[in-house]
Amino acid sequence: MTIVSVQDTALPVEPEPGTRRLSTAKAIQEALAQRMRADEGVFVAGEDVGPYGGIFSSTTGLIDEFGPQRILDTPISETAFIGLGIGAAVEGMRPVIELMFVDFFGVCFDQIYNHMAKIHYESGGNVRVPMVLMTATGGGYSDGAQHSQSLWGTFAHLPGMKVVVPSNPYDAKGLMTAAIRSDDPVVYMFHKGVMGLGWMKKNPRSIGAVPAEEYEVPIGKARVAREGKDITIVTLSLSVHHSLDVAEKLAGEGIDIEVVDLRSIVPLDRDAILESVRKTRKLIVVDEDYQSFGLTGEIIATVAEREPGLLTHASRVAVPDVPIPYARELEYAVLPTPARIEAAVREAMA
Repeated sequence: MTIVSVQDTALPVEPEPGTRRLSTAKAIQEALAQRMRADEGVFVAGEDVGPYGGIFSSTTGLIDEFGPQRILDTPISETAFIGLGIGAAVEGMRPVIELMFVDFFGVCFDQIYNHMAKIHYESGGNVRVPMVLMTATGGGYSDGAQHSQSLWGTFAHLPGMKVVVPSNPYDAKGLMTAAIRSDDPVVYMFHKGVMGLGWMKKNPRSIGAVPAEEYEVPIGKARVAREGKDITIVTLSLSVHHSLDVAEKLAGEGIDIEVVDLRSIVPLDRDAILESVRKTRKLIVVDEDYQSFGLTGEIIATVAEREPGLLTHASRVAVPDVPIPYARELEYAVLPTPARIEAAVREAMA
């Protein structure tokens, strides 16, 4: 099967008539199915990934085609099934292991960081771990402090793992294909709010154009989701859509916002960030992860270190350093909502 590598493809919000449209959840399912058909060494394991289809529908229908030998429902023991995946990867298979919520990483972090991420390094490059750790992120649904975090900055901070975060169906399929084919361990993080699930509040861009053929979106390559000349917003995941909403609103006032969707955090496309900021000289970083010691500071530092004096404005909209509240009003007070993004843009343009 021919796999297309896509370098700079932006997802159209409204595809051409007749264009095939999928939700992000369906796009992930399709990428998994196509790779499993092409490679018998690919399998999926995790809690409720079988008949239930994954709590966020990431594996719906796969057990009907591939059976319980390749779609493995596991006990509630993250340490055990992530360890299983590491062992299978080391022996030449390509497992996709679902950690139901990224918040659960604490109970299995030894397997993730001391084994999955380090084996290639500690073996002097002789042993690879071609494994995908797939996990759900994000707040906005009153899931509380232990089910609402993003935490991609935590994994990005620790060397040895690629980290990808799709924001739309097109990228979700292409990044999953690339992740499974990668010889390195990849942490694949999807936000609940971009999955297009009927029982959750849908983002209008969570359903979009997705080609039927297998293709890759390259890991480590950002995309410009919206071109602009006045100010750059660098962001990822659900915050891409919030930023686009703000950009569309403020365009009527003559404020032209460029939105850069990172798509990958490791590797980080620093050149794409710099290219945009050279044009606008104003930078806002929007991130649904904690503010301190994280991605927002890394991006601003990248610009400041590589081209000192380039920025005339830099600010960030992120989660303050508090656990995600359960109460809806308090939760939305800490998340990077469109209202907070709009306020940051107005301050930058004042």
